[in-house]
Amino acid sequence: MEQRHLGRTGLRVSRIGLGTLTWGRDTDEHDAADQLKAFWEAGGTLVDTADVYGGGESEYLLGQLIERLVPRRDLIVATKAGSVPDPYRRFDGSRGHLLAALDASLERLGTDYVDLWQIHAFDTETPLEETLHALDIAVSSGRARYAGVSNYCGWQLAKAATWQLAAPGIRTRLASTQMEYSLLQRGVEREVLPAALDLGVGLLPSSPLGRGVLTGKYRHTTPPDSRGASEQMAPFVEPYLDEAASRIVDAVATAADGLATTPLEVALAWVRDRPGVVAPIIGARTVQQLTAALSVESLSLPDEICQALDDVSAPVHRYPDQDWSTL
Repeated sequence: MEQRHLGRTGLRVSRIGLGTLTWGRDTDEHDAADQLKAFWEAGGTLVDTADVYGGGESEYLLGQLIERLVPRRDLIVATKAGSVPDPYRRFDGSRGHLLAALDASLERLGTDYVDLWQIHAFDTETPLEETLHALDIAVSSGRARYAGVSNYCGWQLAKAATWQLAAPGIRTRLASTQMEYSLLQRGVEREVLPAALDLGVGLLPSSPLGRGVLTGKYRHTTPPDSRGASEQMAPFVEPYLDEAASRIVDAVATAADGLATTPLEVALAWVRDRPGVVAPIIGARTVQQLTAALSVESLSLPDEICQALDDVSAPVHRYPDQDWSTL
């Protein structure tokens, strides 16, 4: 699998990442092992998790599989901290919480460092410089090799990245930002992606298949074994089952027919090769789903197909987004 630099850093990662959101919850140890082995054998290196996935079980399961199944040196392990199971405060970006969470993550993962440590979301109740100081401490102490953020809007990302760049050699520059990005969700193109490109921050798209909708599985019905049919995940999928999304899915299916491939591969190739994108994160439930996604490595979309998909899914940019003088 092709490797790409993570932002403006020396760290190289596979251009498809393996997500572990369902590990320890819907994906058991056997299925997780099959996924990790298939990913590694395909040349994948970037494995993404978080301290809240499965209540910590995702990290624990990944830690059990590292070394026993795949050498630690062959993986780029990324995790997150900052989300908390508190109905009154969803995010805690305080230095104390973050560093304690990192230590707990390292224990569950069974390693003394993570390659990429990410702040899971912006905390409005904590000064940003305090949150970012936790990243500096994590890297300077060797517990994290690189640092990033997740779910930061445009101004939040620009402020954080600029603050870190203001003291080179003292503060740790942001290597990445993880955001939802797909043909069904192109909101990051308004401000997040321009900021990331300008500041040298690599984008790691989550839900690159539009929460599964871009595979085409929901075109005519809701499969009984799909996320859209589960009580827990149905609200997550439902926003992408409207008429506008249906037109985009139809266009993806038409492109797939013309290229003799699958809608999954077309949708994934489109987001993988967008400017600023480093590695879409694939969160498969089964090894079969993951293998289907990994087959995209040999596909590059023709320019005319990319343009057609851009046109049918184009977000509306109005003042003052990006270059307002052209609007």
